[in-house]
Amino acid sequence: MSETSKVEQRNERVDLRRGSSSRRAALRNALETRRRSGTYVPKEQYMRRADKPGLLVKTNAAAEAPSLFTTAVNRMGYGETSGQKSEWNQLGGNEPERFLGYVQQQLNPSTIDDSVYEGQRSGAGFTTLDKGLSELWVDHHRSGVGWSERSRPIREVELDTFLRAIYSKRQLQEVMVEFWMNHFSMYGWDYWSVHVWSDVVNIVRTDCFRNFHTLLRKITKHPSMLYYLDNYASTLAGPNENHARELVELHTLGAENYYGVGDPSAVPVEPHPDGTNWPIAYVDNDVYEATRALTGWSVANGSSDRPNNGQFYYDDADHDRFQKIILGLTMPANRKQEDGDDLLRRLADHPGTARHIARKLCRRFISDDPPQNVVDAAAQRFFSRRNSSNQIRDTLQVILESPEFEATWAQKVKRPFDVAVSALRATKSNFNFTWNADDVDDFLWNYDRCGQALFTWPAPDGFPDVRNKWQSTTPRVMTWRLMLWMADERTSSGNYRWNVVSKTTGAGALTAEEVVDYWANRIFRRNLDPLDHDELVDFMANGFSPTSPLPIGNDSDTDARVRSLVALMCNMPTFLER
Repeated sequence: MSETSKVEQRNERVDLRRGSSSRRAALRNALETRRRSGTYVPKEQYMRRADKPGLLVKTNAAAEAPSLFTTAVNRMGYGETSGQKSEWNQLGGNEPERFLGYVQQQLNPSTIDDSVYEGQRSGAGFTTLDKGLSELWVDHHRSGVGWSERSRPIREVELDTFLRAIYSKRQLQEVMVEFWMNHFSMYGWDYWSVHVWSDVVNIVRTDCFRNFHTLLRKITKHPSMLYYLDNYASTLAGPNENHARELVELHTLGAENYYGVGDPSAVPVEPHPDGTNWPIAYVDNDVYEATRALTGWSVANGSSDRPNNGQFYYDDADHDRFQKIILGLTMPANRKQEDGDDLLRRLADHPGTARHIARKLCRRFISDDPPQNVVDAAAQRFFSRRNSSNQIRDTLQVILESPEFEATWAQKVKRPFDVAVSALRATKSNFNFTWNADDVDDFLWNYDRCGQALFTWPAPDGFPDVRNKWQSTTPRVMTWRLMLWMADERTSSGNYRWNVVSKTTGAGALTAEEVVDYWANRIFRRNLDPLDHDELVDFMANGFSPTSPLPIGNDSDTDARVRSLVALMCNMPTFLER
């Protein structure tokens, strides 16, 4: 099939689905109108059946906080998938033991059998993910390579990111890859990044639990970062401040450790384990001096007499050789690349960097405004392990095993990527993320409209990680549309990818109440608020008795309602909590 035919077919499929989506939207609006007008009466009188294994039966129970299992798999990963609870139960004799076992397992991903994901990847048709930097540069940057081939590495990473999040059992590793890619945020679709993007992600995945200084050094010297923040052209004659400023303000010390525009000698100092006194914060002059330290740090891009392999390239002729003083560290005149190397070491070893990184990690795993005691404990661990090969892993352990990790449920919300992946995991769907699949562009087009298209954040501060940025109209409406689209998506053979109808009948759920209970148990793993529960039952019953069997599997309208019900659940506030 030609590319033009594929596009036309995709557009046809989108157009055909608009009618059914509009019909279901009208039904939802009618239900909401009844609720707001007071004509909706929760059906508390209905009896719940307890003869179906695995179905929740507490009609009037209050909404519950989730179990430790649910908290763990949603905060350390992308939600529950089929069979995961059984594996959890094998990790200990009680829930606390299982949780600690799960933490240790996830912090050591090499010990986890990941054959399910590997099987998916082996059939995906990827060709660039294992290439090294120089090979990527040569194969996808050479003269005559069109955009499709040049951008193939980042497009394969995009598909592989979904595959890993959905199928990999190394869930915490994938969350940490997302965290560090957002921390060292770059616009991946830039001309100078698309062809080497898989190397960036491979670096992050390799070092996401290891030593921060090692990770910082690799990313700082990577051609994607050197081009993105313009350091490739920063010279003695024309220094560029962009890279140095983001290195200090975002990647290491953070704005919370900014002391203003004053004299560096006026910044208070504190003793450091190296036996000297270090300034407790930075001023603008430190950024200017860091800019000078990074002059000459560039890329082997074939210009002048340089090699053309994409590797880091230090150009001594472009380096500022005069004395520099950065965060109290004097760098004598006439030094070379070691100016930049010592700068990275100084920044990585600063207590302020420990506080900044610890706060961001706590914000990711605990709450938007994380408890200061956990931030302090994590920062102390991060700083004390600054020379350890497992510095990041040890810091995460402090955060994950803190009481606050378990006790602060619903203080975070899922971003669009979390919503899409956790819905696919909960429904155990089989979306096709293989290379050049007919429907993969349809999925990405619908997903990208939600506001978190992968590797597209234009600014160096990364996608926001606070709930108020993702509870606005656009991301919520678009994720709702994405859920409906996924519920209606068919394979080329005509089968629904969200095979929720056969899963429903296979569980013995035939009445409206049974259908809601089955999927509530599967998607939420806890009792719903009674009002939410009864509204879902009312929607599924569609005017009939909620305890009467429905023609599920034998009636297209009823089957469409089941799919819409699951889509609705995957966009409820209860599902969006983290």
